[in-house]
Amino acid sequence: MKVLWLVSVTLPQVGEALGLAGQHGGGWILGQLEALRTRAELSVCTVNPKVSEATCLHLDGVEYWLLPHGTREEFARLLQKVQPDLVHLWGSEYPPATALLSQCDPDRVLLSIQGLMGPCADHLLDGVPKAYCSSCFVQRMIDRVIPGGLLDGQLAYFRRQAEAEAAMLASLRHVTGRTSWDRLQLQRLAPQARYYPCNETLRPSFYEGEWQGGPSSPVLFLSQGNYPLKGLHRLLQALPAVLEKYPDARLVIAGWPPLERGLLLRPVIDWMFPYQRYTKRLIRQLGLGAAVSYTGPLNEEQIRQQYLDSSLYLLCSSMENSPNSLGEAMLLGLPCVASRVGGVESMLTDGQEGLLYPAEDIQALSQAILRMLDEPDFAQACGQRARQRALRTHDPAANGQRMLEIYREILSPQNT
Repeated sequence: MKVLWLVSVTLPQVGEALGLAGQHGGGWILGQLEALRTRAELSVCTVNPKVSEATCLHLDGVEYWLLPHGTREEFARLLQKVQPDLVHLWGSEYPPATALLSQCDPDRVLLSIQGLMGPCADHLLDGVPKAYCSSCFVQRMIDRVIPGGLLDGQLAYFRRQAEAEAAMLASLRHVTGRTSWDRLQLQRLAPQARYYPCNETLRPSFYEGEWQGGPSSPVLFLSQGNYPLKGLHRLLQALPAVLEKYPDARLVIAGWPPLERGLLLRPVIDWMFPYQRYTKRLIRQLGLGAAVSYTGPLNEEQIRQQYLDSSLYLLCSSMENSPNSLGEAMLLGLPCVASRVGGVESMLTDGQEGLLYPAEDIQALSQAILRMLDEPDFAQACGQRARQRALRTHDPAANGQRMLEIYREILSPQNT
């Protein structure tokens, strides 16, 4: 069985082999790749403008392709060379997926749902004051030369991708997902497609080690806070109630802090990055400066260690399907508080494996954090139950076997 994967990231081993600078990712793909690479003939393709022409290399029994543009013509040539029995698209939000799909027999294509751009667009700016959500002509002109973080521009991009995603879903025959929420969404967006449930395999290091209890001073960990969908602004508003009872508590946010480039450039940067300006304003107005810190970029081992060094993992998003960050926290047994959105309830049961709260309810978020900090035995028990559930949900062998069964089912005579 010959399967061509299209993935949205350059995998680390490929970037290292080709000497490509910059960050590489794909942790949620690596586990499934390891489970299947000896059981199917895999070719893995991504689009990377750092290569000037179609580039192929072989590593550990897998064929990797990098394309510079991801055009229909490039994919047509790739399909002619690879001659796959099946094409597997990892994510509907990846623009080149549409170009590849246009060159394929839809009966021989499987799409794995990651998130869905339409619902994400609907909730992208939830809770952000309108003053930060629109831009003027001058900002848009500057953004064309030096891209910033204009929120109306981000929303327009999400909307465009949602339209392309909806058109692609309408033409598919086979989709795989992992939550009750994405199944319902696909019944609406792709009623003609067959749905195959299959859980994800997460990054290998998160299956090793276990949270042993938080530090003496509470550390709250948020793994992403650079755009509004992840809900940092709501968490900042919830933090004063936590600090009132635990004044030594700290919020640690993975990634870069808002840019600071000196007194002259700071107003321009703030102007071009309105969400960062808003979160900086909240931190200042709420007196949170001493309680909030950013880690800078973290590799797999570093972010795993940050989970283990924290008291509580927080997912504050206004929309998610089944976030890998929550699954990784659960695998390690770290107590979790998460917003009750999208497919999160398919991962974690409220009051059993963690606490869920309505995403828009800032007081409920404060109360959930305080309960976890006030009741350490309860928090630890939730973490233990979450770990046991996650080890089943994200079992590499079971998920690899399930994906292989899906491939065989699609290629069986009754489906061809």
